[in-house]
Amino acid sequence: MEIEAAASGTHGGGGGGSGGSSERAEGWADGVGSGSVKGSYLVWEDLSVVLPNFSDGPTKRLLNGLKGFAEPGRIMAIMGPSGSGKSTLLDALAGRLSRNVVMTGNILFNGNKKRLDYGAIAYVTQEDVLLGTMSVRETIAYSANLRLPTTMSKEELNSIVEETIIEMGLYDCADRLIGNWHLRGISGGEKKRLSIALEILTRPCLLFLDEPTSGLDSASAFFVVQTLRNVARDGRTVISSIHQPSSEVFALFDDLFLLSSGETVYFGEAKNAVEFFAEAGVPCPSRRNPSDHFLRCINKDFDKVTATLKGSLKLRDVPKSDPLMNLATAEIRATLVEKYRYSKYATRARKRIQELSTIGEDHAIEMKSGSQASWWKQLLTLVRRSSLNMSRDVGYYWLRIIIYIVVSICVGTIYFDVGNSYTAIYARASCTAFITGFMTFMSIGGFPSFVEEMKVFYKERLNGYYGVSVFILSNFISSFPFLVAITLVTGTITYYTVKFRPEFSHYVFFCLNIFTSISVIESLMMVVASLVPNFLMGIIVGAGIMGILMMTSGFFRLLPDLPKLFWRYPVSFLSFGSWGIQGGIKNDLIGLEFDPLFPGEPKLKGAYIIRKFYGIPLDHSKWWDLSAIVAILIIYRILFFVILKFKERASPLFQTLYAKRALQQLHKRPSFRKMPSFPSRRHNPLYSLSSQEGLGSPLP
Repeated sequence: MEIEAAASGTHGGGGGGSGGSSERAEGWADGVGSGSVKGSYLVWEDLSVVLPNFSDGPTKRLLNGLKGFAEPGRIMAIMGPSGSGKSTLLDALAGRLSRNVVMTGNILFNGNKKRLDYGAIAYVTQEDVLLGTMSVRETIAYSANLRLPTTMSKEELNSIVEETIIEMGLYDCADRLIGNWHLRGISGGEKKRLSIALEILTRPCLLFLDEPTSGLDSASAFFVVQTLRNVARDGRTVISSIHQPSSEVFALFDDLFLLSSGETVYFGEAKNAVEFFAEAGVPCPSRRNPSDHFLRCINKDFDKVTATLKGSLKLRDVPKSDPLMNLATAEIRATLVEKYRYSKYATRARKRIQELSTIGEDHAIEMKSGSQASWWKQLLTLVRRSSLNMSRDVGYYWLRIIIYIVVSICVGTIYFDVGNSYTAIYARASCTAFITGFMTFMSIGGFPSFVEEMKVFYKERLNGYYGVSVFILSNFISSFPFLVAITLVTGTITYYTVKFRPEFSHYVFFCLNIFTSISVIESLMMVVASLVPNFLMGIIVGAGIMGILMMTSGFFRLLPDLPKLFWRYPVSFLSFGSWGIQGGIKNDLIGLEFDPLFPGEPKLKGAYIIRKFYGIPLDHSKWWDLSAIVAILIIYRILFFVILKFKERASPLFQTLYAKRALQQLHKRPSFRKMPSFPSRRHNPLYSLSSQEGLGSPLP
């Protein structure tokens, strides 16, 4: 058995498989010969997922020895009660498991055990990760431009976008914004359909969906699943978890994987599930939704509640005509698990798994990974989308521009016409340090908006929309006009109200100093966002780092007086504030003369003040200081790129090592012993299923 670590991004999701019809797959009984079609075949054997507990508590088994497969041309439903392992199974198959769990077993794609590239499969998660400032049509159009071939004309792209909008029933809300914290947008059900539309846009070879009908009414759920069925009939492999479908929706699924507490209750064709339950002794009543009956038979979460109600005589009129209804739900569930294990359905599934495990490459199609658009088209599309998002999101830059204007006016009025007196020496330096260090610190306010954009990036990166370099470059290009606007507003107001120097070249350097300092903070917060995705923790961490950099900038304590070890070298050299204040003071003081402390003494020259008062060396020019800030900016951007790439490449390796080490420790513990599928009466109190009939509120 191969041991694998569950790591985010182990397998990519979503990308662009080309459309094109393919003959529908035949039934399971047929072999890999004439009965199979070209497509993406997925097989999983002895698949187990555990949540390690290295303390005194038991290790939780999320999935326990599952076996199954999925074929092209068919749509599979994964059903089960809440907490049964539906999402965990999907995550395991798609390579999206959390990092704190360990997966064992084999997952084969087209008969091969391999890691898929980003974009080889598509995954629609329960959480709708979308840019709230975009409209529905804009979101789908940008997605199409990012992934569909560059050779397609604009008319063809627009046609595909409109067809997808109509297919998912989004025509009425196509021009409405999705909505965010300050914009009222579309409903939750419309967001869910939009998330599905983004992934079926390119007709991926392998499509995973985690409860795609959540938040939808019965009619919407029916048409959504019907659309997914049509995608499957196009030669694609579709696997979807679903909570409790209506009878009409249930009839649309070809295959059913029924889970309970991480164990297989039934796996086979959906239409044969009713027959299996009847053979097991729990037939489905003629007028009951099959999915309702299945879940009633295997959901033991409320046994204690119903037994308490029955014992307190608050639950009466329990039908006793059917003796099976007097069995405990846990016992019925365990009986079903055992019946399936030795049933003809399990035998048929094992035979088909063996056939598909040795499938030849001639029955598999090429799984195209990632986007089919060119790098330049991706860059142009991302720049346009990011620029539109920044311009519509009030909290991204507009609010900051307003705050910068207000603070700049305050600074200008406080230091108005500072002059060349002796006290102006400290006033000029204080004003320069405040503008370079403290005012630029306000750029941290855009961190929440950037975190939301990072969430979209992570989802789209896993689904193969574009690469890391395109995202970083497009973000910088998109933010450039807004950073220039902040710089010009801040620089113009403060420079000419304080009246630093009349020369225009000094004004240009002053603005460049502000621009590079703000850009460095933006880049620093990107690095923080890549390491701490939670925006509240990110702001705390970012503010702490900024505080350290300010303390070593040479204003609160002169650079020569800083402790040489660590604080002077290397922290102050890595502080943008250190270089910014040095450059700003040089730009302002060199060439000026100031009044002495006592009248009659010689005037104080700016160069003398810089060396003696502030301990700033004059062995390099102010442009060298500016170049140092640009170098720090580039370092942060490169670091951001390296972190994202490292998380992609190295994370699976570390997770594999973690899994091996965790399993070595867990196998030594009695709590990790394989538990029997049939529950023990000693440890599992049984309660009658009949008590669920007519279940009411426990309150009187």
